[in-house]
Amino acid sequence: MPDALLPRAGSLRGGLLRRLAMLLTLLMLFSGWSAYWNGRAAADTAYDRTLLASARAIADGLVASNGQLRANVPYVALDTFAYDSAGRIYYQVLDTEGRLVSGYEDLPAPGAEIRRTDDYPALARFYDGEFRGEGVRLVSLLQPVSEPELTGIAEIRVAETLGARERLARSLLIDTLWRVGLLAVTALLLVWLAVSAALRPLGKLSEAVEARQPDDLRPLPLITVQRELKPLVAALNHFTERLRGQFERQAQFIADAAHELRTPLAALKARIELGQRDQQPQRWQETLEEAGAHTDRVIHLANQLLSLARIETGAQSIAEGGAQRLDLSQLARELGLAMAALAHKRGVALALEAEQPVWIDGEPTLLTELLSNLLDNALAHTPEDGNVVLRVAKGGVLEVEDDGPGIPEPERDKVFARFYRVHQQGQGAGLGLAIVGEIIRAHRATVELDQGALGGLLVKVRFPPPAPDSAD
Repeated sequence: MPDALLPRAGSLRGGLLRRLAMLLTLLMLFSGWSAYWNGRAAADTAYDRTLLASARAIADGLVASNGQLRANVPYVALDTFAYDSAGRIYYQVLDTEGRLVSGYEDLPAPGAEIRRTDDYPALARFYDGEFRGEGVRLVSLLQPVSEPELTGIAEIRVAETLGARERLARSLLIDTLWRVGLLAVTALLLVWLAVSAALRPLGKLSEAVEARQPDDLRPLPLITVQRELKPLVAALNHFTERLRGQFERQAQFIADAAHELRTPLAALKARIELGQRDQQPQRWQETLEEAGAHTDRVIHLANQLLSLARIETGAQSIAEGGAQRLDLSQLARELGLAMAALAHKRGVALALEAEQPVWIDGEPTLLTELLSNLLDNALAHTPEDGNVVLRVAKGGVLEVEDDGPGIPEPERDKVFARFYRVHQQGQGAGLGLAIVGEIIRAHRATVELDQGALGGLLVKVRFPPPAPDSAD
């Protein structure tokens, strides 16, 4: 996929700062909201106390004369609000009969549900209302009157518009937001500096990797990196080790292929040149037949080399979870039928003993290659009128047995090496069992070589059980 089509991951530093900025913004909004309502509560408490003080000052000026209640409202009772341009003060004095004695008419009366305050030692009730189209905060103070001419309860109401309270709460809100915003900007700056310092070793690591030569696959040192970066460096080293191993296997494969193909190709060319110098047509026919046989062996060798190269891809597919659920019995039956003609041509009896079904996880192409090489190896070393038995048993067990010469016990650990031939005999290239060994390792299976009941070689391959999500 072109780089232009890949999704942009963005900057680690930028992503961290954006997330932190979002958290700080939410914190600032919450702090501002909390500061506003706390400011309103503080302003209400302060101004309610002033309202009650004004009502008490008015109550102190109440006098009874000739059975009438008069109010001498002192100037100090309204002085607290007189010079506050953000709000206005209203008052009202009612006598024991509820008649207006002094002040403004139509001030809102407290509802029956308004309870007396417990915050102050007074018969006072605080409540909100509306007067002259403005919201007001009021206090209703009940003042006992006990005079010879008059006895009862008078009521003093004092109201204040909400402008001063709102201005105080707004001031607290702005002050809080400004302080929290400054703190957030400072925190983001400090985090940016800290993240930049923390990411500096990662930049140095990137520079060290970039500065390396393409063929330099040495492990990166773990000493100079922080503890959090060591897993990344260890993963890179592990990947580098696997990459180096793959390069080495590719180089070895190329060298082995060049070595093994050079000799038969040179022999084929020499035989053709020799036949060209011969003048007898009969010798030409013999030369062509020998060249065809040499060509078949070269093709077989090339196919085996290509099979070795394909195993790497299949093994990677299995490692990445690409294995399929397969019936080993069915696979053995299909391949046995395909090779029955070759066995008949060589005069060998090929028998199949398979339970149905036997499930394993594997790569079908590699497993077909495994069975093909095992059967081909058994047929090649079984004499005419001999027997080859292919068995599939429960537990993922595959057996191939023949009555050929077998393999001596000291050499059984060596036959899975590439180009190894028992006693260096035979016309094979020594790749059949090497391919088998590679496929077995790719499937995490095990293999055993032993002497079978028929007297020849017994090859037993045991596959691991299928994964739980794919088993019956």
